Amino acid sequence: MSVPLGPGLTCDEAGWLLVERGWDPDRSVAAGSNFLCGNGYLGYRGTTPEQGPDEFVALVVSDTYDCADGHWRELTTAPNPLFVAAVVDGETLAARSAPEVETSLDLRTGTFGARFRSRVDEAELVVEVERFASADDLHVLAQRWTLRADAEVTVEVDARIDDRIWSLNGEHLPDVHLAADDTVLTATGTTVESGVEVAVAARVVGPTGAVTVPAGGEIVIETTAAVVSSNDVDDPSAEARRRAGAAGYDERAEASAARWAEIWAAMDVTVEGDVADQVGLRFSAYHNRICTPAHTDRLPIGARGLSCQAYQGAAFWDQEVYNLPAFLFTEPEIARSTLVYRHRTLDGARRKAARLGYDGAFFAWISGDTGDELCPDVFFTDVLTGRPIRNHFNDWQMHVAPDVVTMIERYLDVTSDERFLVDHGAELAFEVARFLHSFVRYDEWRGVYHCIRLLGPDEWHENVDDNAFTNHQVRKALAFAVETHERLTADHPDALAELTDRIGLRPEEVDGWRRVRDRMLLPQPDDDTDLIEQFAGFFELEDVRPDEVRSRLLDPGEYWGWPNGVAVATQVSKQPDVVMLLWQQADAFGDDVARANYEYYEPRCAHGSTLSHAAHGMVAVRIGEIERAHDHFRRTAMVDLLNTAHAVVGGTFIGGIHTAACGGTYQLAVNGFGGLDVDGDRLTIDPQLPAAWSGLSYPVRWRGLGLRVRITGDAIEITADHANDASVRVAVRGVELDVAPGATASG
Repeated sequence: MSVPLGPGLTCDEAGWLLVERGWDPDRSVAAGSNFLCGNGYLGYRGTTPEQGPDEFVALVVSDTYDCADGHWRELTTAPNPLFVAAVVDGETLAARSAPEVETSLDLRTGTFGARFRSRVDEAELVVEVERFASADDLHVLAQRWTLRADAEVTVEVDARIDDRIWSLNGEHLPDVHLAADDTVLTATGTTVESGVEVAVAARVVGPTGAVTVPAGGEIVIETTAAVVSSNDVDDPSAEARRRAGAAGYDERAEASAARWAEIWAAMDVTVEGDVADQVGLRFSAYHNRICTPAHTDRLPIGARGLSCQAYQGAAFWDQEVYNLPAFLFTEPEIARSTLVYRHRTLDGARRKAARLGYDGAFFAWISGDTGDELCPDVFFTDVLTGRPIRNHFNDWQMHVAPDVVTMIERYLDVTSDERFLVDHGAELAFEVARFLHSFVRYDEWRGVYHCIRLLGPDEWHENVDDNAFTNHQVRKALAFAVETHERLTADHPDALAELTDRIGLRPEEVDGWRRVRDRMLLPQPDDDTDLIEQFAGFFELEDVRPDEVRSRLLDPGEYWGWPNGVAVATQVSKQPDVVMLLWQQADAFGDDVARANYEYYEPRCAHGSTLSHAAHGMVAVRIGEIERAHDHFRRTAMVDLLNTAHAVVGGTFIGGIHTAACGGTYQLAVNGFGGLDVDGDRLTIDPQLPAAWSGLSYPVRWRGLGLRVRITGDAIEITADHANDASVRVAVRGVELDVAPGATASG
């Protein structure tokens, strides 16, 4: 029995299999992203084998950054090794023209499926497709294509590498060389700016050319493909050919499925009582995992992952605030490597700071493989005038730097990874502290430090002063830098001496961090209303609601934000800002303040970003508004499945999987409803489930120990792994428990 999710979209009762029936060209961008096969190294969009670049077919490859148009530096899309087309009596069998079409994604194994039925003359023909990106060998894609006929028919079968490439911004591989030997096809090209050689190889097994299919018969074509770049090996073409010919489809499928079983064992969250929420949560976990380069610490988590080239395959603040926390309690080694990536790209952040006249490290708003700023000055176009809009994402939205540091602190709270602090975290914290010290401005009259001319999380309001979220994050990051310096002084003096010498850190700099920490202007709740002003002068703006502002648009494609968008002079925000502060620094404010600000700001938020609902949901859980939080959960979990976000904004293509929403969905389920948190040296669990959920179960990795939490009604069971070498301390609704290896405790 299938469970309806949306128009034409269903899932199975177990919450693992997504199925979409029918063909809607308006959903082609979204469907290709939703049914993506990927593994962190590559992403292959969920299109059918006969489709071409005009239907958004793309194979996106990590670590292939290139600027082909002089404006956008993005990941490269490679030639398509899985192209298969069948022609009968001059008619190509195609999903887009078939009367019956079904596409699917088995989340358990990351397997894409397609099935469509066509009739040519007297013959009924059925094409079935199965495809996966290997979770075992990350360079490998495999596909099985089957054609069945109920009457004898002659079919022209074309199975090859298609060198026609869909690319958003320029031709990255303008000269693709095609070659073939006895068993393997290859396509190679070199990116125009970065000089990266990309090689695609495909071993095709099965009949091609003119093939006669008897009545009741079938033909099967199996393609094993591999993608390798010169950033991986010296001879990518030879390596791609070797991998493509190493094993067949069934062997590859078995190995990949086994690896997926290990991944799901670490991260699967089980929802009881609501299958739609279950599949939305697994869909989010799947995409958050396959967008993450878990195989390396040199690459970022892209805001659209590897689903397309939008947002350049680069990291934003989303990486630390949304994506990374989903790994803290499941695969903490991935969280670690994501933070090591920031350390590896410190020089890029230093270059940005120096270019803008600051000290230390100013992390890029859009960060690729080097950490240099990839965000252009012009991101959107005024649809009314055709003129470019100068947004200051790349020089005023500076909260990304303290956001990275506050997540380092969170990572250490969860993992107690002292080695990371010494080898990476301290240098990151110190260089960001240097930047923040040079960024703030001292007010001698009031004796406080300000953050001026900036852009907070609400991207529609630029050029503001003392944004509450930013100021509080700055103070928190400086406090951590000071504490880290004191910690290394006491516990790792030799390491501190080496680091101090290497980066030229002076004692007076650390004294300066202390001064700013102690005198930072921190917007506080009003004594009467408990409201925190989003930034200086915010409450003087027009107090209207998003629907009123929307009614003022002259064109639905207008950009709402700075400098002259319809929201700029109003209190309508694109996404949470003060609410984001209440989520990220929950301990800094009481529940009354959280409630007052949630109730004030949520109605004034247009939820114009997919980052929005997870943050609102987390604060709603905190103040006991569980059903409102559940509504936010569903909106963030289903934003891609139901295609509720725009693919183009202000003339810029921003389609693809919203990976931050995927990470936010996990956090809202586990850290929100599931109540999982950390307090010193113990886990804390204080759940509040939505009415629709009869139970919730999730795995936890905690400082090298494993356990599983199951919540049903008022009962909470915690089962520790048999392999644990120590008991786990857990506070369940305030009652402290010690759970021995292999034991189950109830709270």
